Amino acid sequence: MKVAVVDGQGGGIGKTIVEKLRRELPEGTQIIALGTNALATTLMLKAGASEGASGENAIVFNAPKVDVIVGPIGIISANSMMGELTPLMAGAIAESPAKKILIPLNRCNIEVAGVKNEPLPYYIDTAVNMIKKYIEE
Repeated sequence: MKVAVVDGQGGGIGKTIVEKLRRELPEGTQIIALGTNALATTLMLKAGASEGASGENAIVFNAPKVDVIVGPIGIISANSMMGELTPLMAGAIAESPAKKILIPLNRCNIEVAGVKNEPLPYYIDTAVNMIKKYIEE
């Protein structure tokens, strides 16, 4: 099973996701850090990702090759993360056959109806549990 964690800017969300996935998922699970920039990728690798790559081509190339993609909801929105997430990146993630587990952050001017405003750690825990359940099925 290959799980891609996509993050940008400072990489803090991706780092936290990778740490929790590494603790919770079966030992053979590959966690791939896909950062919009080198800093984000480096933090996710330090947190325990199996491998990582940075930039537009890395995300476009790897998105269709993984089983699960997890990250903030902005990863499917062109020009989110203050412009770091390009239209090609967003398109590749959205069109990937991988299961997408998205964390509903309101930073990209996207609000999801019916989602309560909860703290970020709650959403990350929920995402990790969703990935565990998906892998178990």
